[in-house]
Amino acid sequence: MRFVKLATAAFAAALGMMAMSAPASAADGGDISRSYGVWRNPKNSVHLEIKDCGPSTCGVVVWASPKAEADARKSGTDTLIGKQLLRDFETQNNGSLKGRVWVPTLKVTLVGTAEIVDPKTMRAKGCVIGNFLCKSQLWTRIDAPSMLASRAAP
Repeated sequence: MRFVKLATAAFAAALGMMAMSAPASAADGGDISRSYGVWRNPKNSVHLEIKDCGPSTCGVVVWASPKAEADARKSGTDTLIGKQLLRDFETQNNGSLKGRVWVPTLKVTLVGTAEIVDPKTMRAKGCVIGNFLCKSQLWTRIDAPSMLASRAAP
């Protein structure tokens, strides 16, 4: 019973720290770049920029609340800003994304998936063990790639 409580708490914490990109639909021909941009978690404590990282897609923290930063420091992570929490995300046959999610507060890497709900919303889902002890959350796009490019322009 203690393991189940620990695993459930660990996964809840993981979803609290992670965000996933919206997947490209099969109709888009698997164009994963349509999911690029900045996304916020439901508590608005972490913002990740989803972008190309070579052969796969990744998510890097671009903003974190003071509480999220403090929680990470308690776990031995100096700062969340600049940390790659999403790694090796790739489009699946059904149009969803699947990859690895590093959770600094727990010092673990989990498998996560994401599916598009609408252009500004995606559902992130993860499970601690197989398809057991699963949780999903809705994430919100807060910045599109075109907005990021316009900020970078001189």
